[in-house]
Amino acid sequence: MTCDHCARSIESAVLELPGVAEARVDYPSGRGTVQGASLDVDGILAKIRGLGYQAEIAEDATASLDTEKPHIAIIGTGSAAFAAAIEATGRGARVTLVERAPVIGGTCVNIGCVPSKILIRAAHIAHLQSQHPFRGLPRCRGNIDRPALLAQQQARVEELRHAKYESILEQHPEIALLRGEARFLDAHRLEITGEGGHSQVLEPDRILIATGARPALPEIPGLADTPWWSSTEALATESAPEHLVVLGGSVVALELAQAFLRLGSRVTLLARSTLLSREDPEIGALLAELLEEEGMALHLHTVPESVAHDGRNFHVHLPDGEHIECDRLLVATGRRANTDRLGLEKAGVETDPAGRIRVDERLCTSQPHIYAAGDCTTLPQYVYVAAAAGTRAAINMTGGDARLDLSAMPAVVFTEPAVATVGMDTRMAAKAGLKVETRRLDLDSVPRALANFDTRGFIKLVAEAGSGRLLGCQVVAAEG
Repeated sequence: MTCDHCARSIESAVLELPGVAEARVDYPSGRGTVQGASLDVDGILAKIRGLGYQAEIAEDATASLDTEKPHIAIIGTGSAAFAAAIEATGRGARVTLVERAPVIGGTCVNIGCVPSKILIRAAHIAHLQSQHPFRGLPRCRGNIDRPALLAQQQARVEELRHAKYESILEQHPEIALLRGEARFLDAHRLEITGEGGHSQVLEPDRILIATGARPALPEIPGLADTPWWSSTEALATESAPEHLVVLGGSVVALELAQAFLRLGSRVTLLARSTLLSREDPEIGALLAELLEEEGMALHLHTVPESVAHDGRNFHVHLPDGEHIECDRLLVATGRRANTDRLGLEKAGVETDPAGRIRVDERLCTSQPHIYAAGDCTTLPQYVYVAAAAGTRAAINMTGGDARLDLSAMPAVVFTEPAVATVGMDTRMAAKAGLKVETRRLDLDSVPRALANFDTRGFIKLVAEAGSGRLLGCQVVAAEG
């Protein structure tokens, strides 16, 4: 080799060979590494020599070419995928991650948990400036520099993506990253199609599907033909809308609706049912009351009859004849599993009617060598559930026996006041055939809340009648 361009040319040529997942060539040292499944070493050497370069296997070549190690292919690079990759390599496996997106890391760090919590925190500070309860401190409504907030948000996203994902690849050379879209050819083979249509086939020992989910679009006449926002666009906007209409009554809808309300937007929220309808009814009822007090317009048990866009504004038509005009429309009515382009039918992997992959407590699908974890499955869509599932799937794919127990799964909604739940509520207990006793403590009886001059909320305990065994807890309370 005479230059770095030579190294890149060799990498490109080697990547065209069957089974090669990653090729790295270092010009200054004259050394390279190749990772993949069932590598043809002689074929790799012949390919390089055919380009006019000398090539030999290094005397100190490591076990990275050891084809006796079990090979696991993981589709996706989010929290479930990386948790699985780290665990699997720690247990002696070779791992190939397959990613079709331009960046790795999945939803949480890039377009979900991290940027949304930054936006929510900024909105909280803006709200405190003008609405805090302390008489001796001046209240003010400062100018909000949304582009500056967005730049700070994106910088932190990039920092965390590198710390939690990109650096893992740098530290674990046994984890290979293959760029492209994966599709099952049958139950054992994956075709990976990269940029320009180039494809290669992997035939790993085990496969983990961790492709996540995307925003779902409800079937409302006209909606699909408008420039509606998902949470992704809402989090990336450089200016707060003048009037934001939000479709949805669950976590993402409530968190972003309140955040934009506090950043200066007029906000109208339309919910098909009550707020947080899957939680204890007392939670949604209290949040509805508090959000209306803060200035949000709520339309519960409401689904638009139609939506239109005139090139400038949205026109949302309600069943009662009301017409709402707004400049932005955020759709946050749930998420759909990213499984429709995987060719699961060719692999014999079963899904539910919504396309979510069915898994057992060991994260195994209907095929014994194919596992799934994260938001593409029937499991609850939380990043910590995805990571826990990925870890346990990796243990099971490498000969262990680990099961996912969600009986005491915590959940948090980052509204203000926030919502925290764990275990069963009264409805869940009744469905399980349990008789319960409950105790509710309103925060106006809690000294810490009184000291904060913020007594919005309650603490509710659910216990088994007779034994007193604690089954669950629901909390609505402000931070601190």
